[in-house]
Amino acid sequence: MRQAEAIYRSSLAAAGGLAVTGSGRQHARHAVKDRKLPSFAVVLVERGQGFLETAAGGRQRVEGPALFWLFPNRLHSYGPDEAGWDECWALFEGSFTRDFVRMRLMAERHPLVALRHIEEMTRLFGRLHADLIDDTYLGRASAASLLHRIVIAAARQAGAAAGREGEAAAGDLVETLRESALQPLDLAAFAAGHGMSPATLRRKFIAETGLPPKAFQLRVRMDHAKQLLVTTDERIEMVAVMVGIDDPFYFSRVFHAREGCSPRDFRARYRRG
Repeated sequence: MRQAEAIYRSSLAAAGGLAVTGSGRQHARHAVKDRKLPSFAVVLVERGQGFLETAAGGRQRVEGPALFWLFPNRLHSYGPDEAGWDECWALFEGSFTRDFVRMRLMAERHPLVALRHIEEMTRLFGRLHADLIDDTYLGRASAASLLHRIVIAAARQAGAAAGREGEAAAGDLVETLRESALQPLDLAAFAAGHGMSPATLRRKFIAETGLPPKAFQLRVRMDHAKQLLVTTDERIEMVAVMVGIDDPFYFSRVFHAREGCSPRDFRARYRRG
């Protein structure tokens, strides 16, 4: 049976964006009931079964391997069945957490993530715990980096699960539009071609990229324009046409609004040789 371990660290002002303030692992036999934490937490259930209950997500059955997020100052309860479960956990805080929530890498209404690939998560939690034991600036920075990787890995597994359940994978939609972004976009036809309404398409795009489809298309066009400006000698007017914008004055206006400089100035600033 795993012996309980727990490490707590004071938050470092120098850490800024993300700081891990605690880490532990144990074979848990008792439930946490009606608790609030002042920071975010992530709990990895390696083996075992039990429950998770939060105000936003309701009561859910937990079957390991699984991972769940706990949000600060939110009432929660969780725990294993009579046989117990093996868990790892980490506490974290910092301004990056706002980005995690905004980008829906962590969702309060959907805190539970079923895991198909437990090996990666076990390795990440183990390295994070070792870095926190180190208790140096380098160790704390490495622990924060590993926590960031845990967030990304969990979001990827959650996204893959959504795709397996039959919903059109948002990642596939994004790549399809990216590949055709230089062409005119009929949003209704694009949505219908993927078996959904324009409203559903818009929701999926915002969830995946933070942008609606038209804005995402424009971003792809401007990114391609920057590549052409730096790597070719094409005139500004031709660059505009090559990214699907026939009016060079409109192109220059949009480019300046996004980049803070004209296409000509961008070329002069970043061109090598």
